[in-house]
Amino acid sequence: MNNFKNVLKRHRKLLGPMALVLAVAAIFWTVNSPKLVGVSASARELPIYCVQRDNKAVSLTFDAAWGNEDTQTLIDILDRYGVRATFFLVGQWVDKYPESVKALADAGMEIGDHSDTHPHMAKLSAKQIKDEVTACSEKITAITGGEVQLFRCPYGEYDDEVITSVGGLGMYPIQWNVEPSHAAERSGPARF
Repeated sequence: MNNFKNVLKRHRKLLGPMALVLAVAAIFWTVNSPKLVGVSASARELPIYCVQRDNKAVSLTFDAAWGNEDTQTLIDILDRYGVRATFFLVGQWVDKYPESVKALADAGMEIGDHSDTHPHMAKLSAKQIKDEVTACSEKITAITGGEVQLFRCPYGEYDDEVITSVGGLGMYPIQWNVEPSHAAERSGPARF
């Protein structure tokens, strides 16, 4: 027993740092444990970024939140090449430009919901999220007569509450996986 006490006295200065190193290692191991990381990663609610297909296909989408100066030109170009796209519309845009909403629907474009007022959705309560989405969808349906099934979060911001709330409305949350302004920043051609 005296031997042990003597060893402790000689190495007292090392015991504190050693205990700290062991504590940090234990915390690091716990936080990075594959079991914990796997549970955490699989529990996260995510929007749809892409869909696996057997053929080569691209989904072209546009967000309409501000002006409509180029809407008809864009419809004409897409129509000329037989391309159909999805347009995610903000409710306030729908209020301002109902003729553009009708033109998109008449041209066979898919119309999705992009919220009523373009807020930061992850900062809203579940009720506020549902109110934003429902208000916009109702405006679109009133003009087009069609059911709105797709939703895109303003600013691309979402959390579990947003994705769960949108899904609870029977809608599919959609996110982009390539943004043209970012593709131009890459060296070489964009790869999809």
